[in-house]
Amino acid sequence: MDLATTRKGVLLIMTLFFLQPVAIGCWLALIPFVKETLELSKAELSIALLGSPVALLVALQIAGKAVGLFGVRKLFLYAFPLQAAASVLPIVAINQLTLFLGLAAFGAAIALMEVALNVYAGRIEKKAARLIMNRCHGFWALGLMTGSLVVSLMAGALSPLGAMMFGSFATAIIGFYLALGLPKVGEEDGKGTLPRRKLSELPRSLFLIAIFMFAITLTEGAMADWAAVYLSERMESSLTDAAIAVTVFSGFLAAGRFAGDWLKYRFGALVHARGSIATTVLGLLLLILPLPLPFVFVGFACVGLGVASGYPLGVSAVAALDDVYEAGNVALMSTAALMGFLVGPPLIGFLSEAFGLRVGFTVMIPGLLAAFAVAHVLQPRESSQNEE
Repeated sequence: MDLATTRKGVLLIMTLFFLQPVAIGCWLALIPFVKETLELSKAELSIALLGSPVALLVALQIAGKAVGLFGVRKLFLYAFPLQAAASVLPIVAINQLTLFLGLAAFGAAIALMEVALNVYAGRIEKKAARLIMNRCHGFWALGLMTGSLVVSLMAGALSPLGAMMFGSFATAIIGFYLALGLPKVGEEDGKGTLPRRKLSELPRSLFLIAIFMFAITLTEGAMADWAAVYLSERMESSLTDAAIAVTVFSGFLAAGRFAGDWLKYRFGALVHARGSIATTVLGLLLLILPLPLPFVFVGFACVGLGVASGYPLGVSAVAALDDVYEAGNVALMSTAALMGFLVGPPLIGFLSEAFGLRVGFTVMIPGLLAAFAVAHVLQPRESSQNEE
């Protein structure tokens, strides 16, 4: 790859990483509003929240094949409009069932974006030998934070539906336009589907990375879905004020990811991963222990910093395993990661219904300790990558 093409590809993919999750951030900040409007208990909300990850698990298998059929660049052109249209469905839900179905449609559209974004960024890392994955996901977290800020800042000016439409449709239009200019990187687009691999043909490292990813995303997903609810209970104030919990969490998530490429370059993937897990556990302890309210915000910040590099480290490790089945490997890893998103929110919801959110947050710690143990699999086979 020549330098000009690389720079253009890096700039555009980082921008797309920022634009895609704005709609998701809007939704996360509106969860307390939807819960109150539909008069759902925590357990009922937990079941409804399953809609998105269940659909993601199914759609990811299709998305991996869609990269081969249409090409990663064309996939953006379909996915951005679909995500914008689906994002409004949870906000107009009238009961638990329609909320579940609306989130399922939203999750299916997100799956197409997940694979397209990560495959393209992974190709740049391999072909240009530049560490960009953490920063790409840093922009993703920044987009998530921007979405929650849209809801917080426009609470008096726009209705919840208006805030969601503003965040999702504006970013979809910009993203569609920018995706038209993405340069070709790595494998040519639209080469068709590859032969299906047997389970025994999959790399052993892929399964260990999956364990790591499951624990990290269980924590990230649970925190994203329940942070605002937790803070609304602690503050006993308006539901829109509680959206600041998502803003703090996603803001420090972004900060951790922007620093992640340098930390990986400086200390290596193993030390970086284990240090991140230790920070996550510290943050959870600050939320679990009966401490004053200021410690809650420090806890959200530590968890955001701690889980920040988990997904980017996993994507980079998986993308480096194979040049041929990269989309399939990313889709499989994303499936394992999204199992964490699938299990985390309802698990926390059912436990908190009976024992409170502090007890619900406690169950994430054993999984993080398991991730600490298998983190060695994230070390690259070669250390030839350089910091950009």
